[in-house]
Amino acid sequence: MSTYFPSGKDLADNRKWFIVDAKDKTVGRISTEIARVLMGKNKPDWTPFLDMGDHVVVVNARHAKFKGAKGEQKNYYRHSGYPGGLKTISVEKMFEDHPERVIEFAVKRMLPKTKLGKAMFKKLKVYADAEHPHASQKPEPLEIESI
Repeated sequence: MSTYFPSGKDLADNRKWFIVDAKDKTVGRISTEIARVLMGKNKPDWTPFLDMGDHVVVVNARHAKFKGAKGEQKNYYRHSGYPGGLKTISVEKMFEDHPERVIEFAVKRMLPKTKLGKAMFKKLKVYADAEHPHASQKPEPLEIESI
């Protein structure tokens, strides 16, 4: 008996496209499922050191929700590297200005922090509203239940 080992060739040619509607769904719930699809962990031939994942298009990011008090209390932080250079943005302000970044940040932090994780993140496309330019790829709907 020999063990099946996936080759790194033709991985890009066999990738599927999925579409996720984030309307009235929780950010954390959809982010975990999106990260699993981007990594390829939903496939039986998943290999940790190969980019086995598929492309994911997220629409209606503006209408995603946070559970509990996170909608008012959650903040995003960044630092310039200089003393006193800490910048804070609330999630409410982020939803107003750049709603797609909320889902992008959540998913990016669930992916590996390596070159492989950067390649996986490039397969994520997030749009604030229902229109997207990926109709020619014929994305299949990815069902994520909201609780």
